[in-house]
Amino acid sequence: MLVSLYQNNPVFGEIEKNVDSVIKAVENQSFDILVLPELFATGYQFRSFDEAKMLADRAGEGYTFEKIRKLSAQKDALIVYGFPELSENMLFNSSIAVFPDGNYHSYQKIHLFNTEKRIFQPGRTGFSVFEFKNCRIGMMICFDWRFPEAARRLALDGAQIICHPANLVLPHCPDAMITRALENNVFTITCDRIGSENRIGQELLFIGKSRIIAPDGNILGELGGDDCGFACAEIDPQLADNKQITPLNEILGDRRPEFY
Repeated sequence: MLVSLYQNNPVFGEIEKNVDSVIKAVENQSFDILVLPELFATGYQFRSFDEAKMLADRAGEGYTFEKIRKLSAQKDALIVYGFPELSENMLFNSSIAVFPDGNYHSYQKIHLFNTEKRIFQPGRTGFSVFEFKNCRIGMMICFDWRFPEAARRLALDGAQIICHPANLVLPHCPDAMITRALENNVFTITCDRIGSENRIGQELLFIGKSRIIAPDGNILGELGGDDCGFACAEIDPQLADNKQITPLNEILGDRRPEFY
């Protein structure tokens, strides 16, 4: 399976421009799975709930979804991206996995970071695993990385690949995701953005450094902190099914949750 990511630098609020630029950048690439950043089409730093609502979509609707759905069908690929989701007059920081047939699977971010708490509600969907091309996939978003329980929940539910759209401003995540891959024996695809925003008197510098990581912690593909770009890696998802560390140790089987 060929997994990939595209690291972009969105212009705040310019949804059509941002979406079209990403599609142009990847249209000649090959992939079975493509992961895009958190809030990749809107930008990150909303000034108010009302501003975010103006840029939000309902799951499975809107310009971004329709363009990604067409690309997914064209490539026969799963495409995962982050977006502000409007649901029952509430906003969620969500990700959506779009299938070639137009169906989708969505996730609402559970662990909100800093000023996101002024805009979004904590997610209600919970973590879940779905299948694509005989591969089991889960999603988490950005700050979820700081909570090991997120990746562990997906691993316990059978995920072989964790798709992780992000807008990272803290320096620790790229290395921490090596640990998340190791401690769960899963593939992880963290797709970040680059650039900066300063719309509420607080400048945010996004660190890039998107990475595809193997269950043994090896980095299979990565990008730097300054440029947009595409990275990909050929993987065997079934490698994530072997949780054996030694002949007598197994990652999930050796857990002692009664003591945690």
